[in-house]
Amino acid sequence: MAHQSRHITKIIFFVGSLSFFLQNLLKHILLYVHRMYPNLVAHINRFVELSEDEAMQLFHFIKPLQVKKKGFILKEGQICKADYFVEQGCLRMFFINDKGIEQITQFALEHWWIADYFSMLNQKKTPFYIQAIETSEILCIELKTQSALFKQLPQIESYFRMMAQKAYAASQIRTKFLHDFSKEESYRHFSSSFPEFVQRVPQYMLASYLGLTPEYLSEIRKKK
Repeated sequence: MAHQSRHITKIIFFVGSLSFFLQNLLKHILLYVHRMYPNLVAHINRFVELSEDEAMQLFHFIKPLQVKKKGFILKEGQICKADYFVEQGCLRMFFINDKGIEQITQFALEHWWIADYFSMLNQKKTPFYIQAIETSEILCIELKTQSALFKQLPQIESYFRMMAQKAYAASQIRTKFLHDFSKEESYRHFSSSFPEFVQRVPQYMLASYLGLTPEYLSEIRKKK
């Protein structure tokens, strides 16, 4: 009887020790996740509530990518298969027009999402390229896993809906500015609204995005 009691005590001690070990392991994993992807976690929590346990569930659906400067995550003729979040770095999206000139349509810094949504949603070949301007750390959520993700974490679906609404609102404002603003006014507005882009993006790329020649943009920037 005493031997059986000692055996049970050992089992209880082992289970308790294992539970303590697993709890500490989980804390270390969560700490690692938050340190590895602080921008994504912080950005999501700006719009929806995500517990630590839910953050762990989310990261099962995330594929990290390390992209070197000038490296591509999407090229013309491919099908866009994921949403891309910039954890660190800077990306640009562009196409090559009939004259062989690159036309930039979008930039993405930290906390920004980028993708060719027409290609992804319709599974059609993209006319765009997505390229790293700087060496970048990208987190992608593939389209094929999103239904399962949204079912498991409904608030992430709400988060993506809000991101889509914000992106559409921004495109509407940009369209208005293209009609209302002069070329110089467009640059002044862009530089005041997004000074981080002006500091980190090469001038010729800014010119392409704004529909200017690099020479004309240089003249604008010389004015006080």
